[in-house]
Amino acid sequence: MAQEAVSTAAADSSQAGWQTIVTDWSSDKQTFRVPWGKAMMWIFLLSDTFIFTCFLTGYMNVRISTPEQWPNPSEVFGLDVFGVSVPLLLIGIMTFDLITSSGTMALAVNFGYRRDRGRAAALMFLTAAFGAIFVGMQAFEWSKLIIQEGVRPWGNPMGASQFGAAFFMITGFHGLHVSAGVVYLSIVAMKVLRGDYEKRGYEIVEIAGLYWHFVDLVWVFIFAFFYLW
Repeated sequence: MAQEAVSTAAADSSQAGWQTIVTDWSSDKQTFRVPWGKAMMWIFLLSDTFIFTCFLTGYMNVRISTPEQWPNPSEVFGLDVFGVSVPLLLIGIMTFDLITSSGTMALAVNFGYRRDRGRAAALMFLTAAFGAIFVGMQAFEWSKLIIQEGVRPWGNPMGASQFGAAFFMITGFHGLHVSAGVVYLSIVAMKVLRGDYEKRGYEIVEIAGLYWHFVDLVWVFIFAFFYLW
């Protein structure tokens, strides 16, 4: 009799446990403590990580397997300053620009959670300006390679023909992300300045920050794999 009571109690406890799980999952609020916007951004960034990983892995495979001489990035991306060629000068400035923009974006998130919408919006506009400067420098870099050096996605007069395809694919895809980020940050900054997020909070600023920090981190990997190798 006692054994049957114990079994019944265990069955009831198990059923109650399953009902609790079902209730939690169906209500969402108990299951997912992270806001949906932030969760969706993390999923998007994860999928983007796979894409950039495939690009860089493909680049390394081509770089290692091609029998032709691969152009020296230090020479290809150097700039002449007062008659002296400075290796990777423009790339270094571009990298410093994006790293600085990460700092301004972090400050924007901080002021957003303090509900200081004026400073948060100003710093987001500043971050977007850094992004626009980066895209402008990348456009200069592309035009220099295309017009002066004659590099094309299907050919390269300086060595391995795959160099152009790898360069334009990887940096172009990243530049597209930076351009989209500039538009995204500008729109969010305008809405922050108007006070559109006063009632529901400024989590959108943090979400925008996640995107921008991801873009900056990807550039660090591109800089290390493509320009320094």
